Amino acid sequence: MKLNHSLNKIHTIKLASIPTPLDEAPRLADKIGLSKLFIKRDDLTGLAGGGNKARKLEYDFAEILNGDYDVVLTAGGIQSNHARMTAAAARKLGLDVKLVLGGPDFEIAKGNLLLDVIFGAEIRYLVDDDANSSLEKEMYNWADELLKEGRKPFVIPIGGSTGLGALGYVKAMEELSAQLENDNVQIIIGVGSCGTFAGTILGSKIFLPKARVIGISVSRTAEEIKKRTSELIQESAELINYRLDEQILIECYDAYHNEYGMISEAGKQAIDDTAILEGILLDPIYTGKVMAGLIDLVNKNIIDKNIPVIFIHTGGMPILFSFESDLGRNINCTTFFN
Repeated sequence: MKLNHSLNKIHTIKLASIPTPLDEAPRLADKIGLSKLFIKRDDLTGLAGGGNKARKLEYDFAEILNGDYDVVLTAGGIQSNHARMTAAAARKLGLDVKLVLGGPDFEIAKGNLLLDVIFGAEIRYLVDDDANSSLEKEMYNWADELLKEGRKPFVIPIGGSTGLGALGYVKAMEELSAQLENDNVQIIIGVGSCGTFAGTILGSKIFLPKARVIGISVSRTAEEIKKRTSELIQESAELINYRLDEQILIECYDAYHNEYGMISEAGKQAIDDTAILEGILLDPIYTGKVMAGLIDLVNKNIIDKNIPVIFIHTGGMPILFSFESDLGRNINCTTFFN
């Protein structure tokens, strides 16, 4: 059978431990009211604590090594999973790494920021400014400085969201298709910089044509997401010579996040429920809010309770250790004194 794409011809470098498991979550499904719930464990990709970015970085770093670059730059919020995993990948491959991070001031490095420090990344920090435009401007200014010093920098956009990086999730949908009995499923995924979302949509169209992909925003409006995701889908499709015969439906909901980087009460409850019922950890910035969105969409009958749901767990576990004051308030223990 002739393939209608050239995905397997795109060069990659191994960074992720894949395939990741597809775990059924029956107790959480029962609480939510779903007939079947599965969690695609991309928190277990293995690179520096795991997460979805490992799949995308396999494509980015293949290009970096092929181009003989000697320093990698990227940017994000103070608890960016992408920054943490980019730093780890760079060190694994013997490359220098620079990070531009932004957000509220801090007293001590925690969570992902602590790991960035451990990986020896040089960091420029924009206090109280995590706007993408500010971070990107500083990142490109830094790259220009490095060029003038005789270095050869490679800039990875915020979230690693490029048409090339999104191919990591086109490939992930091929992997998922081999783990499912049929493709009549609903795939739930968090959306920030849109690359994972774009790859999931395009990959589903190729490998899981009956699947419905639902995005839940952690930072942007649905309209912003639809525009950027559409651009990335087009870029990815061109890279693998896949012909888009029709406009692809992009379904996204943006009511489940507050200020980026801040915990929500519904997200906290989703973290507690998932941990207690399934022994799986979600985080306050990304996956906790996405699970809260899933629960609400089920309650509103937007998600069909009778069709299996696949929750893509994009990682973020280190972030938990920067929210101990919010998540550790109700310690269930008894103290004994001698």
